[in-house]
Amino acid sequence: MAWGAIRKPAAERRKAAMPDPDAARKGFSWQSAAVLLDGLPDGGLNIAHEALDRHVAAGHGGEIAIRWLGKDGARRDLSYAEMAAMAARFANVLAAQGLRRGDRVFALMGRTPELYAVALGTMKAGMVFTPLFSAFGPGPIRTRMEIGEASVLVTTAAIYSHKIADWRAEIPSLRLVLIVGDAAPEGCMALGPALAAAPDHFATVATKADDMALIHFTSGTTGRPKGVVHVHQAVLGHALTGRMALELAPGTVYWCTADPGWVTGTSYGIIAPLVNRCTMIVDEAEFDLERWYATLVREKVAVWYTAPTAIRMMMRAGADAAKGYDFSALQFLASVGEPLNPEAVVWGQKVFGKPFHDNWWQTETGGIMIANTRAMDIFPGSMGQPLPGIEAGIVTRKGAALVELGPGEIGELALRPGWPSMMRAYLHEEARYAKCFVDGWYLSGDLAMRDARGYFWFVGRADDLIKTSGHLIGPFEVESALIEHPAVAEAAVIGLPDETAGEVVRAYVTLNAGFTASEALEQEIRGHTRKRLGPAVAPREVVFRESLPKTRSGKIMRRLLKARELGLPEGDISTLETDER
Repeated sequence: MAWGAIRKPAAERRKAAMPDPDAARKGFSWQSAAVLLDGLPDGGLNIAHEALDRHVAAGHGGEIAIRWLGKDGARRDLSYAEMAAMAARFANVLAAQGLRRGDRVFALMGRTPELYAVALGTMKAGMVFTPLFSAFGPGPIRTRMEIGEASVLVTTAAIYSHKIADWRAEIPSLRLVLIVGDAAPEGCMALGPALAAAPDHFATVATKADDMALIHFTSGTTGRPKGVVHVHQAVLGHALTGRMALELAPGTVYWCTADPGWVTGTSYGIIAPLVNRCTMIVDEAEFDLERWYATLVREKVAVWYTAPTAIRMMMRAGADAAKGYDFSALQFLASVGEPLNPEAVVWGQKVFGKPFHDNWWQTETGGIMIANTRAMDIFPGSMGQPLPGIEAGIVTRKGAALVELGPGEIGELALRPGWPSMMRAYLHEEARYAKCFVDGWYLSGDLAMRDARGYFWFVGRADDLIKTSGHLIGPFEVESALIEHPAVAEAAVIGLPDETAGEVVRAYVTLNAGFTASEALEQEIRGHTRKRLGPAVAPREVVFRESLPKTRSGKIMRRLLKARELGLPEGDISTLETDER
């Protein structure tokens, strides 16, 4: 079906942090936006100072920074003053062990309060923070620690004994392993006693704006994962986009469901909310529908940032599962990780009284670039418009040069470099980094289209585009049509070689509860997409699966499905979460 626009009433626009997006873009400069930050008293810029210390110095130390919810029902409030003290203690632990500015600290652990103290204490000490998923196996952990030249690893005793101990000595850069808790295996140090003994004050290292602060790893389609470098200046992008795209403000109760093992969980699960002096909800547990709904209500969450995969899981459970919950505290809902299907946007309006606002960014951009903000009308399926300070275009190659395309034309989504959270390197891969920049543009690798209103629409990764019988087909459009069928929970679409058409479209789907895979259902779903999209675009075949291969951030791995169908190398699959072959 064609989804109509969701128009924002004037009262809703007035409440927005950016009530007039067009005016904000016209009068914007990053220099003027710097008023959102304090900077260090003696010069320099440090993310930890902006996130914690300046709030304490300004008299806000008693406000709640983190409300932590344990798997077992435990609940702990940590004030800004308490978090600042924990971060200072951790910085002192590092310094006492002879670690120095620029050393790399890797965190491999669950969402416990210590993780957040480690992140901020590391940056306070002028060192570089790198989060990893605790679910990684030994191979992916080792690869990332080798690429990142890890100096310190903070983890749990169980993870260490099962995944690290056998090869620890083979990482020459690794000088210290800290174990969360009060005891540690031989050759490691227990973090609990070390923190307790450390002073709760540490003079923040006077890092500069361009000093390295973070390394995030992202999977490549082939070869080893890429180590993406971000600097302390990124905090300006986090502060501004948190405010303009996510409505973060002092006192806002905010829940980002992303794990800090991927970039969203750090940029918008640690830095942006703390810099904007919010109260962050941190849930140690994984997705559980009833727990999530109860948390939204009990904690009076005002701003909720979650992933399309989670939204589709909620949709799969049905709207009735949300009945009986009072979601009136919710003011703004946003989605991140992969494009949000139009039906999910509208479903949010129906169930929560607010639509989900999609946005677009990458590990490499460090922060949100394009967004549907609170004051904007929403066109379901669109990623929105560029935020202030971001110049985006749709480009294509003509010879050796890039040419910008007009409205309605499909090309590669590109950005003009210069925003504060832009990546500064791929570790040890200078040539690969240089290839991202051509003719004054950063090339994202995503195909998109800009309409006459200035809204951007995701088409697919450049290597996901399907060419069949003269048509260029973006998988996202087909997947969205598939999900509109009441039987389909999730969908992934790829192109397979065909002698006549060039490529044909094959779809993989999972089913909602109450539906059973059958030839009749497969024909019905194909018929639905033919009516919706036309025979040239609709899948030739629909394959039923129990689950689809996804990364731990919830992104469906189309390239993996295609590689397995064609017997091609699978590339880096270390971030794979589910894999039902």
